Amino acid sequence: VRVLHLKENIASLARLLASTSHGGFPVVCRPQPDHAEVFQGTIKRLELCMLLENEHIFEPETNYESFSSSHPVSYEKITVEKLPNLSRLAMLLNRYTTDPQYQQLFINLEPYVNKSAMSVQAHFSLQRTYILFRTLGLRHLTVVDLQNRVVGVITRKDLMPFPLEERLRLQLAPQ
Repeated sequence: VRVLHLKENIASLARLLASTSHGGFPVVCRPQPDHAEVFQGTIKRLELCMLLENEHIFEPETNYESFSSSHPVSYEKITVEKLPNLSRLAMLLNRYTTDPQYQQLFINLEPYVNKSAMSVQAHFSLQRTYILFRTLGLRHLTVVDLQNRVVGVITRKDLMPFPLEERLRLQLAPQ
């Protein structure tokens, strides 16, 4: 599962966006240094793209307590429903992945994470999951274990009848 952290490196974020087409990502954090990373919420791909167009919010690596966006981008600016300029975005992602200065820069995603994002337990009913997707119009849903650690993501495509039926048939077929 591709997850993001509340404090994310610009170069690795750019590599992730360039190498995947996922519409959203689970965001995790480690509540204590000796604890596992737990699910905090989700952030959409479009929101990440809009954030990466605002270099003034990038910060050098610091300890987490003093890490905060001193000039946060307003929520209205990042919650667009249209695609950003794709050629400009491709150029930015290329620069962020190749220029060494972005290896030391980070972005605080905390103000932009949907902390009320739905999640389901790993052994949640498939039928109820389907009902959630249909009634709430979801595109993706984070799957967590009993300790709230991210173990997967289920998408609307995963619940389409034919692929689902085929996967179930293959899994249930005698070995």
